[in-house]
Amino acid sequence: MDAETEPVKGPGAGGEPAAEADPEAGPEAGPEAGPETGPETGPGAADAERPAEDAAPGGDHPAPGRPRTRRVLRRALVALGLTLLLLVLALLTAEGALRVNYSGDLAAGTRSRGQDALWLGHAWVDGRKTEKDVEDLASRLRKTGVRDLYVHSGPLEDDGTLPDSAYPKAGWLIGALHRELPGVRVQAWLGDVLATEGPKGLRLERPATRAAVLASTRRILAAGFQGAHFDLEPLHSGDRDYLALLDDLHALTRSHHALLSVAAHQIDPLPGFHSFWGATTGHPKWWSQAYFGQVARRVDQIAVMSYDTMQPLPSLYGGYVAQQTSLALEVTPDSTHLLMGLPFYHENRFGHRARAETVPAAVRGVRLGLSRTDSHRARFGVALYVDFAATEADWRAYREDWVG
Repeated sequence: MDAETEPVKGPGAGGEPAAEADPEAGPEAGPEAGPETGPETGPGAADAERPAEDAAPGGDHPAPGRPRTRRVLRRALVALGLTLLLLVLALLTAEGALRVNYSGDLAAGTRSRGQDALWLGHAWVDGRKTEKDVEDLASRLRKTGVRDLYVHSGPLEDDGTLPDSAYPKAGWLIGALHRELPGVRVQAWLGDVLATEGPKGLRLERPATRAAVLASTRRILAAGFQGAHFDLEPLHSGDRDYLALLDDLHALTRSHHALLSVAAHQIDPLPGFHSFWGATTGHPKWWSQAYFGQVARRVDQIAVMSYDTMQPLPSLYGGYVAQQTSLALEVTPDSTHLLMGLPFYHENRFGHRARAETVPAAVRGVRLGLSRTDSHRARFGVALYVDFAATEADWRAYREDWVG
């Protein structure tokens, strides 16, 4: 997406939020009216005079089959009630576990390693931003741990191509940022909707499409970007075409001494949960932990979109982030830079409650997961989503709770 006025969602489907944003009845028509029919001439007239088929002789007692029908219905209702009860109990148990997961002590040293990232909107490359904007951004970032900037430069076309007109001010921005923030790395944030749950979108199963994505990446690297950051959604767990694309992309970025980074789906909170959710909703949402590891081994950086979690309270959200952090740490190789997403945006919609998904809750969750799993990991950070929706409170919480 390429306008800051669009509603916010995860760095998503097509790149910038639709956020997500991620980041579509005709006139009434029907047969001409036929001849009028009344009770005497309508198709049910003859039936209206017949006795009901299940009426007993004399009309005083139910037909023999009716008690059996009621018993079947009663049993079905009881079974449904028990099923709902079990689901509620399972949900309460899971939420209780998340609340417990949010408690505990934070290990020393579980703060910024100076390897954090920030997603930036499309206005930075389409001419809306000025030198003053760059100076203000640099002033905000100098005393933080932000080293990588993912600048929205797409989205890709559905055939994998990317016109130069999508990022006309990229050269100016890269030069200005390097002047104000020596050492910062500027990566092109590219994305698109995948045709995994609908007829339109990018089709990774087509070799021609993957070849076009590679060609687009060559062009953005030639424009001066120091890396390519991909956010393709909805990406289903186990997608082999995506892994093949990453293999080719990583070979390309390495040959240019550039970075390959991706925005990643969350990991199954319960084993196989993506399969259950996909079967019941048509949208798997999560990845298996094994698939997350397969993706992580093919990139230089992997940023978990650890928001839009459907959690109603900060403590439950923080416990969820702690779990996601541990799950990701367990399968991300030491050679890959792991980042956990922080929600620098505020919306209330299905899957996201602003009062629950807060920066303080997310940071505590990240630190708890880090404390329990790999407190000394070097290649680790947080990724802030997204610059144009962030509030001063978001920045303050990041600085105080994470940067220290």
